[in-house]
Amino acid sequence: MTSTPPFAGGCLCGAIRYEISAPPYDPHYCHCRSCQKAAGAPAIAGAFIARTEFRIIRGKPRYFRSSAVAERGFCKDCGTYLIYRPLIAEWSNWMIITIACLDHPEELSPRRHYGSESRIPWFDPQGELPHEKYEDNFIDILSDGSPDERKAILERFGAP
Repeated sequence: MTSTPPFAGGCLCGAIRYEISAPPYDPHYCHCRSCQKAAGAPAIAGAFIARTEFRIIRGKPRYFRSSAVAERGFCKDCGTYLIYRPLIAEWSNWMIITIACLDHPEELSPRRHYGSESRIPWFDPQGELPHEKYEDNFIDILSDGSPDERKAILERFGAP
């Protein structure tokens, strides 16, 4: 990003506003079915942030538990999908914000694809980016797997 902190964003109707005190990292597209359905789109563009760097400054997101391992924050008034927040202990220090909800999304270009096994064939933005597939039982491993299995996934995707 070319801006300096704090970074800001919010929902379509303006009821929810937030600030991030450090640059988002690992900007990406996620093609998993859960993200597709949450956004009503072929993919979301997201970026990781440390939870300690995120602060709501207006409004309050509603949360929907979209799987056994995560919940998604959205505006109850306009429906804008803003936040992906893991529920498992190993991933409790980070979350993902949707890049398009930043005030200046043009400053944060996705650099990879996640969940590409679910990519809708006609949708291939920036086709030269690396495509990485999730394991067939990715959600099961995160919700019911051993700490070693979870750690292996964390290390593979470079999450903190």
